[in-house]
Amino acid sequence: MDLHAIDLYQWEGGFWYTLPRLQATIAMQNHFKAHDDDVILASSMRTGTTWINALIPCIMAPRVPSLEKEQEPLFTNHPNALTPSLEIQIYTESPTPNLSEIPSPRLFRTHLPYQALPESVKKSDCRIIYMRRNPKDTFVSMWHFKNTARSDEEGSFPIEEAFESFCDVHPFGPMFDYVLEYWKVSLEKPGKILFLNYEEMKHDPKRQLKRLAEFLGRPFDKEEDVDKVLWRCSLERLKGLDVNREGVDPWSGMAHSAYFRRGAVGDWQNHLTVEMAARLDEVTCMKLEGSGLNFQKPIN
Repeated sequence: MDLHAIDLYQWEGGFWYTLPRLQATIAMQNHFKAHDDDVILASSMRTGTTWINALIPCIMAPRVPSLEKEQEPLFTNHPNALTPSLEIQIYTESPTPNLSEIPSPRLFRTHLPYQALPESVKKSDCRIIYMRRNPKDTFVSMWHFKNTARSDEEGSFPIEEAFESFCDVHPFGPMFDYVLEYWKVSLEKPGKILFLNYEEMKHDPKRQLKRLAEFLGRPFDKEEDVDKVLWRCSLERLKGLDVNREGVDPWSGMAHSAYFRRGAVGDWQNHLTVEMAARLDEVTCMKLEGSGLNFQKPIN
């Protein structure tokens, strides 16, 4: 967001990367071998990924009727720790990491565009979850997120400058090219990529959680299990846990608390001018024209 503070490099397909992420992506393409039971969360930044980071491990874990909080992974781990990032963590730490000790099914996350994923991911039966979100709320969430890393002396990055770069020049952008790649593949291979809508997740979380569990091959047998997972992964609960209130993510350098803000639908109305909102709506319509994808309407 603060383009004066970071250098970005345009690579295959016109997508933008910081140098460490680009180097990690190339290493990942050369060395990562997907397993058929891998689960990968692949979504743009600030689209509800922290919520899904929490939900997926809860769905995949054994269903324990009376799980004590000390036994619950989310009680002692930030959601990011349960689904490590391929390009931010694993392949930044080492270009040839040893992943053999990770138990199956392996859970990963990535912000990479579909075309940058290793061929083994595309050719295997591993499953990908993609979360889309209204671009206006995505932008506002990203702006707030980046501002948490700025000092009191620096103050907030001017929202007008951040807005100018949002559609094109930001890490892993342009956003619309990014989302369209995953959307098109999800239409061709619905068993490969599950498209989720953040607004639908907020409006009808039970239904969408069941969709996610079905896609992962871990459907719920009891309605009470659905309620338990939603409670454990609720924003209100996660924000209150000590593990999320304290500490810093060692890979992103961001405070753990920065990943939890409001999660509200329509928060853009509190920050964008009428002109900014209209301009982003216009860009959205132009970029998505003819794709069948409409951010103003739910997918299902």
